Amino acid sequence: MDVPSQMDFGDRGDGSAEEGQRGFFGIIGSRIGKQRGDAAPNLHTREALLLLQNYEESGQGWFWSTDAKGRLTYITDSVARLMGRTRATLLGTMFTDLFLPADSHGERQRTLPFLLTRQSKFEELPLRSAFEGDDRWWAISGRPQFDGDRFTGYRGSGTDITAQRRSAEDASRLALYDSLTGLANRFNISKKLDTTLAAFSQQQRACAIMLLDLDRFKQVNDTLGHPAGDALLKQVAERLLKIVGDKEMVSRLGGDEFQIILPDVEDRGKLGDMAADIIASLSQPYSVEGSRCIIGASVGVAIAPFDGVSSDDLVRNADLALYAAKGNGRGRFAFYSSDLHQAAEQRRALEDDLRDALARGEMALCYQPVVHAKSNVVTGVEALVRWTHPERGLISPAVFIPIAEEANLIWQLGEWVLRKACEDASRWPGDMRVAVNVSPIQFANADLPKVVANALASTGLAPDRLELEITESVFLGDSAETGRMFKALKALGVRLALDDFGTGYSSLGYLQTAPFDKIKIDQSFVRGATEPESRNSAIIAAIVALAEALEMETTAEGIESLDQLELIRKLNVSHVQGYVYSKPVPDAELREHAEAGSWTIKPAGPARQRNDRFSLFRKVGAIHDNHRYNVVIRNLSATGAFIEGILDVPVGTRFVIDFGEGQLVTATVRRSVKHQQGVEFEQTMVSDGNGGLCTRHRVSPYLIAAAAQQTDSALALPSFTTTSDWKAA
Repeated sequence: MDVPSQMDFGDRGDGSAEEGQRGFFGIIGSRIGKQRGDAAPNLHTREALLLLQNYEESGQGWFWSTDAKGRLTYITDSVARLMGRTRATLLGTMFTDLFLPADSHGERQRTLPFLLTRQSKFEELPLRSAFEGDDRWWAISGRPQFDGDRFTGYRGSGTDITAQRRSAEDASRLALYDSLTGLANRFNISKKLDTTLAAFSQQQRACAIMLLDLDRFKQVNDTLGHPAGDALLKQVAERLLKIVGDKEMVSRLGGDEFQIILPDVEDRGKLGDMAADIIASLSQPYSVEGSRCIIGASVGVAIAPFDGVSSDDLVRNADLALYAAKGNGRGRFAFYSSDLHQAAEQRRALEDDLRDALARGEMALCYQPVVHAKSNVVTGVEALVRWTHPERGLISPAVFIPIAEEANLIWQLGEWVLRKACEDASRWPGDMRVAVNVSPIQFANADLPKVVANALASTGLAPDRLELEITESVFLGDSAETGRMFKALKALGVRLALDDFGTGYSSLGYLQTAPFDKIKIDQSFVRGATEPESRNSAIIAAIVALAEALEMETTAEGIESLDQLELIRKLNVSHVQGYVYSKPVPDAELREHAEAGSWTIKPAGPARQRNDRFSLFRKVGAIHDNHRYNVVIRNLSATGAFIEGILDVPVGTRFVIDFGEGQLVTATVRRSVKHQQGVEFEQTMVSDGNGGLCTRHRVSPYLIAAAAQQTDSALALPSFTTTSDWKAA
C-alpha cells in the first residue's frame, strides 16, 4: 500500500460527504476491504491504518480532500480544532477559505485558487491561516484525482511551518534591523535612502538626512560597563522615535551613531528645530541600572538635491556637517555647506599646529571681570585662554578646545592655564579671585588635586582666591570617584563653581551633596528672559532662591544689554559677567585697574536686548532688475544686514541678496548713506546650529538647471520698479 501524502485512495464516487463524516481511516478501511473482498481489513492493512492514524495524531502532518467543486470532504480533526473549528463545521466549505489570499502576505503569484482551477499538482505551498486569532502557517501539498477523464477533486496533506516561518522572519529581521534597539540597521537604511533618492530625483523632491553621534557615551561604557551602555542605547532609540515618529526612517548605524531620513523636508528652520529638539531630548538624564547618566548629542544635516543627489554624497556631506558640529563644541547641529571640506582640512592642520602652540608661546590668557550686581565692584575674573596662530591670527576657543579634547591635549593645555592664572593672580594687589575652567577630562584625572596643589604652592596664591568652574557632565554615573574628587579639591581650600547651570538638566540631588560655592546661570536663560511671555525669569528666580537656601553665590553669564542687567538685579542674582560691564582684558590692563584700588565699572551697552548680530566681511550678490551687484556684508542678523558696495540707493528699494549655494532672500533698503545700506529681510534667517545664520529655504538645483536652459535669463527673479541710476562704489 502506498503511504505518501498524496496517496491514491481510489474512486470516491458517491457518498463522499458521508464517508468524510466517518473519518479518513474509516474510508480507507472500507475501501481496502471492498477491493480485496475481505470482510474486514487484514492485519497488514490494520497496521498501515494505525501508522497513518499515529502520523495524524502526532501533529507532524494532516490530510485533506475536496470534491470537484473544491469543497472539503475530509480534514484531520485535530487541525480543524487548531483553526478554532470542528471537522463537521468545515466539511462542505471551500478549501480556499481556510487560507488568506497570497497577495495579502507577499507570497509568490501562483496562488492556491489558480492551482486548483488548473487542476495542477502542487508541493509545499506556504499559506497563512485565514481564521482570526490563528497566526499559523501551513505548507500545503495536493494532487488532483480523476475517474477516467472526469476530475473528481483533490487529495493532499499539510504540515505546520509556523516555527520555520517565524525563524525565517527573525533571520530576515536580523539582516535588516538592529538586534539591540529594533531600529533599521545600516544595510536597511542605505537601501531605503538609495530607493528614496532615486524616486525623488525623478519627481524633483527634496529629502533630508540627519547623522547623530552621542557625546560622552564612551564614558558610560567605561564607567558603568557595556550592559549599561546597551540599556542606554535602547532609551536613546525610544527618545528618537518619539520625536521622528516613523520607525522605518530611524536607524542605528552601529556603536553610538544613528541616521534619520526625512522625506520631503528642506525647510532648514524646521530641520534646525528638530535637531535642537533631538539634542535637548537626548541630553536629558537617563536612569540606567540604578545610576543616573548624562550624555549629549551632535547632529549633522544634509539635504538632497542641494547637498548631493546620491546617497554616498549625501551621507558623506552629512558626516562633514556632524564633524563640524562636534568641532564647534558638541551638543550642536550643523548644516552642510561646501566650505566644510576646506574647514575639515583646516581643522586637521590646526590639530598639528596646536601640539606645538604652547612651546612656541602662542597661548595667552585674558580675564573677564565678574562684577557685584548692585555695587558694580569687580570681585573676581574668569581666565579665558586665547590662541594667536602665526598665520591665521586669533583662533576661537570654541574651535581649538574641542580639538584639544579629541587630540588628548586638553590635560596639558588645562595644566598650563591653571598655572598661568595662579601666577598672574598672585601678582594682583588685593584679594581678587580668579576662576579657571576644568574640563570633564581633567576632572576625571586622579592627578588633578596634585596639579592644583602644585600650582598654588609654586605661585603662593591663597587657595580661597582660586575658583574652579566645573560643568554638570562630571556627574556622569554619579560615581564614588566624583565624590572623592570633590572632597580632595575642597581639602585644598579652593572654591568650586557649577558652570552653565541649567543646560545639562541639573539634578537638585547632587547640589545637596556637592560642595559648590557658586552657581553660574547659563546665558541661554538670560538672553531670552526679557522677551515677552518668556518663562526664563521665573527659572532664574528659582535658581537664585535655591542658591540662597544652600548659601551659594550666583553669577549670570552673557549680560549684554541694560534691560537684562535690570532684570538680573531685580531677581537678586549676586554677580554679573558680560559685555555690559567689560570684555575680557589682558593681564597688564587688569593689573592697572587692580593697582588703582577698588575696581568699579559703570555698566554700558544697548538699552534693550536685540537680535544677535554677526560682524563679518563676506562678499555676496545683490540682484535688482536683473542686474547683479557685488557687495560686502559687514553686519548680519536674522532680520537684516548692513551692506556696502552700491552708491545712492533710495530707501524702499528691494533687492534679492544671493548668499550662494541657492540661498536667496528678498530685502528692502531701510537706511541708505552713500555706499552703505541697511536692509531688512522679508523672511527671517534661521540658525545654522553653529552660531551663524542661513536662509530657511534654498532654490532647488532642479529649478536652477531648468532656468539655465532659458535664453532670456539665467534665473527667474522678482522684478522691481525703482528707476534710480546707481553705480558700483
